Amino acid sequence: MSEMLSATFITVFIATVIAQAMPLMLAAVGETIGEQAGVLNLGIEGVMLIGAYTGFVVTLVTGNFWIGMIAGMIGGVVANGAMLVLNVWLGLNQIVIGLAVTLIGEGVTTVLYLQNYTSSPSSLGSQPRLVIPGLSDIPIVGQSIFQQSGIFWVCVVLLLALAFALARTNWGLSTRSAGQKPSSLDAAGGSVVRTRSAAVVLSGALVGLGGAYLALLTTATFSPHVTNGLGFIAIVITMLSRGRILVVMITSLVYGLAVAVGPALQVIGYTVPADLIKMLPFIIVIIMLIVFARSSVVPPALGTPYTRGAR
Repeated sequence: MSEMLSATFITVFIATVIAQAMPLMLAAVGETIGEQAGVLNLGIEGVMLIGAYTGFVVTLVTGNFWIGMIAGMIGGVVANGAMLVLNVWLGLNQIVIGLAVTLIGEGVTTVLYLQNYTSSPSSLGSQPRLVIPGLSDIPIVGQSIFQQSGIFWVCVVLLLALAFALARTNWGLSTRSAGQKPSSLDAAGGSVVRTRSAAVVLSGALVGLGGAYLALLTTATFSPHVTNGLGFIAIVITMLSRGRILVVMITSLVYGLAVAVGPALQVIGYTVPADLIKMLPFIIVIIMLIVFARSSVVPPALGTPYTRGAR
């Protein structure tokens, strides 16, 4: 028990929770913005993979993690282009398109990786760290939180800004109107198509950023299916959060906690079956889904293409 309370153990544990939670948090917030606008994207698993692969390759070539993260965002936007064109603009079925994006993302990234990197797997090395004077010297949390990469802090600020914008600004009101009652937004002089288009682009950027964060900062490499179902977990978290980004962030931390528990127990000598460690995060998500399913609320127009003047 004393080993579990040691400073080194707690420091590593907190850092692991953050590393595991951030990719999910970014992807789930991206999905939240899309769903609040009325666009259900079941393809974020594929979008995350494309963002992860793009960020990995660009970072490997340039040696710059910041450029790699930007490339991951661009990859996510491009991957989400299918939802933008086929659903928002042409009004095709969102579920079919989303599943197609997932399959394409998994297939394309796997083929490209096996073709280019299977003979010589590449690692990106250690991530850049931002040491905050004073705060980084605090016991335990100093090393685990205040010596994170500058990318981590930019992502945190971005997520908090989006939480405020979605809840308190005209842009947030328009986005939520596009998912709640698009005809009212149309009658008020807004454009449902333009609002949903902006939401899909922003969603793709965030999901791609989550994929890049996973490859660059969490695993420091890319492998086929590296997301391991993270995109689908993000969809579940989004639907349970009722459009509240702060709830998404907290729930993502719970997932990160579940992922970090298994390796932490093994480090201090507890024998835990490997299969149970892999299952634990999914078990936690299933329990959350069962407990909070009744209180989950999705936008009424979610998944419904909007046609101006239709009833």
